This record gives sequence, C-alpha cells and structure tokens, in this order.
Amino acid sequence: MRIALVAALVMTSGIATADEGQWQPYQMPSIADKLSERGIDIPAEKLADLTSYPMNAVVGLGYCTASFVSPQGLVVTNHHCAFKAIQYNTKKEHNYLEQGFLATSMGKEPSAGPNERLYITEAVTDVTAQINQGLSQDPLSRYEDIQNHSKELIKSCEADANYRCNVRSFHNGLEYYLIKQLMIRDVRLVYAPPESVGAFGGDIDNYEYPRHSGDFAFLRAYVGKDGKPAAYSDDNIPYKPKSYLKINADGVKAGDGVFVAGYPGSTSRYNLTSELKFASDWLYPTQAKRYQLQIDTIEAMGQKDADIAIKYAGNMASMANRMKKLNGLLAGFKATDIVGIKQSREDNFLAWLKQNPKLNQNLIAELEVLLAEQQQAFQSNYYFTNAQSSTLLTAANSLYRLAKEKQKPDAEREQGYQERDIAMLSSRLKRIDSSFDVTVDKTLWLQDLNAYLGQSNRVAALDQMLSVNTKDADLAAKLDGLYSLTTLTDQVQRLAWMNADVNAFETSADPFIRLAVALYDTNMAQEKTEKVLDGKLSTARPDYMAAVIDYYKANNWPVYPDANGTLRISYGMVDGYQSRDALYKQPFTRLDGIVAKHTGVEPYNAPKKLLDAISEQRFGNHLVKSVYQDPRGWICRLFSCLDKPEEFNSVPVNFLSSVDTTGGNSGSPVFNGKGELVGLNFDSTYEAITKDWFFNPTITRAVHVDIRYILWMMDEVDHADNLIKELDLVRN
Repeated sequence: MRIALVAALVMTSGIATADEGQWQPYQMPSIADKLSERGIDIPAEKLADLTSYPMNAVVGLGYCTASFVSPQGLVVTNHHCAFKAIQYNTKKEHNYLEQGFLATSMGKEPSAGPNERLYITEAVTDVTAQINQGLSQDPLSRYEDIQNHSKELIKSCEADANYRCNVRSFHNGLEYYLIKQLMIRDVRLVYAPPESVGAFGGDIDNYEYPRHSGDFAFLRAYVGKDGKPAAYSDDNIPYKPKSYLKINADGVKAGDGVFVAGYPGSTSRYNLTSELKFASDWLYPTQAKRYQLQIDTIEAMGQKDADIAIKYAGNMASMANRMKKLNGLLAGFKATDIVGIKQSREDNFLAWLKQNPKLNQNLIAELEVLLAEQQQAFQSNYYFTNAQSSTLLTAANSLYRLAKEKQKPDAEREQGYQERDIAMLSSRLKRIDSSFDVTVDKTLWLQDLNAYLGQSNRVAALDQMLSVNTKDADLAAKLDGLYSLTTLTDQVQRLAWMNADVNAFETSADPFIRLAVALYDTNMAQEKTEKVLDGKLSTARPDYMAAVIDYYKANNWPVYPDANGTLRISYGMVDGYQSRDALYKQPFTRLDGIVAKHTGVEPYNAPKKLLDAISEQRFGNHLVKSVYQDPRGWICRLFSCLDKPEEFNSVPVNFLSSVDTTGGNSGSPVFNGKGELVGLNFDSTYEAITKDWFFNPTITRAVHVDIRYILWMMDEVDHADNLIKELDLVRN
C-alpha cells in the first residue's frame, strides 16, 4: 500500500498546476483559482491586504523573515536567522551556541544586538510614474534623476522617524514601488535550542534531504512606554502587534495546500542566457574558490582559539551556506542543461518577436552589448574590490565617504550616507567588536591582496600604498605595521571619526585612514562608471522586460517579478519528489531519524535531553499517527484502499513542499489553507538550487521545520512553558 500511496502522490504532483511564482501580495486575487486548486481557502483578497491577518503578522529582519506569534511581540524565525543574536550573547562563561538559551521571564531577555531590527511592511505603493517623470536621456543624469526621485519619495514617507521606506525596482526597472515599513529597534533574544539542534547535520546536510534540523528560535520586539519604536532601554515594553499568527498544533499532511509569506532576496529568472553563462563559467567558480579558502582559514584558526570560533561563527555559517549553494548551482547546471533550456526559451522569444514587427527587433542585441560591458567591468574590478576587504579598511572607507558626503545638503548625499542612515552606520561600527579578530582579519586580507597582486588589473594608488613586491613575507610584514599603528580597533576611536571633517581624514597618520583617502578617487571613478552603465541599463532592461511580459502572457505563463527582498507570497502543496539518485523522498521525517544519524560528533551530536525524550517516548500530545490523507479520499480512485497507509507514529521533524522560495525566505511562516502557522521555511533541496535561474516544478522542493517538532521541543525537551502559554494554539 505504501508503494501505491507514494506513486499516487508522485503522479499527482504538479498535474493541476505548476507552483511557480514569488507573487506580490496585490497579485493574489489574479491567481485565486490556483490557490483554490491547491486547497488554500483563505480569500485571496485577504492575502492582498497588508493591514490584516495574516500578512500584518509577517515581518522582515533585513536578511531573513519572521512572524509574530503572540500578543506580547513574540517572534519566531529560524535558528540560523537568529544566529548573530545568539552569538552576540555568547561568552566563554556561557556558550549559548552550544548550550542553547531560554529566558524564563521577559526580564531575562537580553538584547539581540545593536544592529537587529524588525521591519513590518504596512504599505506598498506603485510610484513608477513619479520615478520616471522627466528623466534625462544622458545615462549618468538619468541614473541620478532616478535616485533623486527615489530620495524625495523616501523623505516624504519617512516624515515619521519610526518608519523606514525604500523604493524598489521591479521587472528590472519597468515598475517601481515605495515600501513603507515600521522599524522596531529593540529586539531581544528569547529562546534558541543548542546549535546541535538548530543546525543538526550542519553543512553536510545543508541543501540535502531527508533533514532533521530544529532550525527555529524566538525573539521579541520591544518599544517605548508610548508604544512607539525606541532604542534599547530597560524601561521598554513588549510591542503589541496588530495581529499574531494562530498555530495549528495538528500541522499538515501530504497533499495539503500550503503557502509561504516572506522576503525572498534575489532571483534571475528573466536574465539572458549570456548572464547565466557568465555566472556559471566565471562568477560562481571564482567566488567559490575565495569562499572555500576563507572557510578553511577561519576553521583552522578557530580550532586553535575558542574565542575566534565564537566570534566568526556567524560568518562561517553564512559562508558555508553560500559555498554549498554555489557548488549546488554549478552541479545543477551540469546535471540539467539550464543553459540549453534558457537558450531555447530565448530563441522562442526571438521568434515571437519577429512576428510582432512593431516591437524593437534589436532588444536583446542592444542589451547584450551593455551586459558584456558590465561583465567586463565586474571582472576588472573584482580583485581590487576584494583587496579592500579588511574590516578596518571597510570601516575607514565608509567613514571618509561619510565626511565627504556631509559636505553636501542631505538631499544630495548618496543613499547610505544621509541623516536617516547615521544610526545604522553607527550600529555597524559598534558591531565590529563582536565578530572581529585582528589576526583573522589580517590573514583573510592578505589572501585577497595576494590574489589582487597575482592578476593584471592593478590600481596605482593601492600598489603605492602597499609598496611591496609579491613575496608573502614582505606583504605580511607591511600588514603587521598597518594593524599595529591604527586606532580603528578601538570602538570609541572608531565612532569618533563619524564626526570628523574631511581635513581631519586627509591629515591623519592612521594607516587605514590614509589608505581610504588614497583609494577614494579610484573608488569614485569606478562608481561613476557603474552609474553610467546603470543609466543605460535603466532604459534597455525595462524595454526588454515589457516585451518578455507580453510574450509570457501570450503563452499563459505566470508573470511575477524576480525576487528583490520585498514581501512575496508563494503557494504549493506538501509533497515529496524523485531525487537525483532515483529515490523517492518522502515528504516528512521523524524523530527516529535523529537517533539514526546521531554519532555524538558534530554535526550529528544531538543533546542528551533530546535523545532521552525520544528514547523514553515522551511525545505528549505531539505524537502523529499518520501524515497521509484519509485513504478513502482521492487515492482510492486510483488504487485499492483495502489496506491502511503505514502509520507514522512519531513527531514530524521536517517536511517538504513545492512552494517557490529562495534566500531571504529563511524563517518564513508556512501556512495551511486556513492561514494558520504549520512550519518555518529554512532550506531547499540540492536539486532545487538552480531555481534562482529556472523553476522546475518536478524537483523544486522547499524544506520546512514542522511546527509539531517546535512545539514538542518547547514542551517535552526544553520546558519553555512560559512561551507556550503565550501562543494561540488551535487544532483541527
């Protein structure tokens, strides 16, 4: 019966609809029929409304997604999204990465760090007409016009300082939207399991399935006593969100419709084949080589010094994740002819274009010229950019740029250096201390400098400042001198430079400040070249996208913008898939898998209290007998239902679905058809990595933490009773 059941699930996967699309909320009514086909009953109009449940409970972290789950501002997200908050509070005397953390009362919830923010999207407004009004035909002026129009809109939107606003480009500049977000500035750490739970399986299991990762953590939003966002203070009180998610403690079953809301970072599905070739042939291999060298270096140094391991834990996790994704992309391009698929679609588009003589027949040819110029510039500047990778030089560059920008009226400053940006810049400079070690920084910078010296695109200003030959010892000695003479390692001194004028920088003896001043003109010339090219692309890209959208609509294909870090909704169903090794991957994993994988050695070193709870079968009311639908339903129309499906009899740990996600969707709430929380998105399968370029509905699967595992951990393992009482738990 299990074989028949699995076959039925495979056969029905994707038949009704391909679950492609990272949709803007306002688009949901236009795909209401697709949502209904997947069994998503919540009205599409409600999903389009950012001011009501459940969308106003979904929040951004700036790099991940989270959601409110209690009236007291409690927020749930992934463990790896809260990693920096955990690291920030980890010391040698209390290693929360190893031991986990649980605040048994609100008074014991520490700050997640000065840089942590929660962003609640309240409005998304089409401002295309305002951005495009009176644009110059000169590329540089056109670029600056777009930036100035954006800054004007942002300034008006941020009349209330509690809001953070941004203008984002959609469809490569065909449309622009103003995003208005309430910004919570006091975020605190509430509960996180040990890393041995949150990242069980580590990099080995990353992008793999079956998974058994408890990738979850809880934060809390705090505000001033007046209910408005405020900087961290002991007097602050928990934020009361307008909505918080109901949690379905019964979870989902195979075949159930689900949807995800979050902030996917970036996809390239409308990009040309030449852009894919550039990425696969040069960009990804070059980046992978650098990342691997950095990972190996930090890992070796961290093994010798526990303090280094703690400080760079977040960096290591990010780089390891990026490294595995790059390798997955490269492997995926070989396993599936993505280039061939893209080229075929491009050829078909060109054929369609010829049938529409009123359209510009040279759209792609004109764009290709600019893309070739862009790729050449990127390659030329790549090693010089990396040669400025030192944390202290990066800080010095930002500080000197700030001093230069402050000579202009605020409205004319570059974005990132306006008055609205000062607090965040200050926080970044403070945060350096928690993830910085001179020896590590120097070693990584030396690697980048050697790579720079080993290629031909050299910059005279940098070579003059280094004033060494290519021998490692000479360069290392030079760097020793730079680090020994700088005062930027001291936070007070570093922050003081935020108020210094240009003359103070240009007469400074600090070696990193001197280097920043020396490189400034070259960096600005490089930036100007990029702006001119962006100005040209701001005409070519939208013209191309307008034609592509017409082509997609003619073929009845889904039309949604590439991901750009803004709020999106994806839908699908709980479903397994046929993997690259020809095995069918079941949609759910169980607690038994943790025991089977456990070796006692990282990354398979599950904590004893978790293993004891499994061994003693302390499942409480979280035990699930079956994760499959009632066999008397649709499956019986295909197969005999005399036999019952094999019972599950465990707590589901992770599950798969066909929702369309990418980086930035980490921590995204996974909803059932009623809009109740049933899991957290945290990963994709290895076969699905290439979905950033091409969505294949047959093998594209997202990986989620099952809400029943989270509740079981809170209840039976970590006894987070105080938090469970805050949650709004419902049952089927």
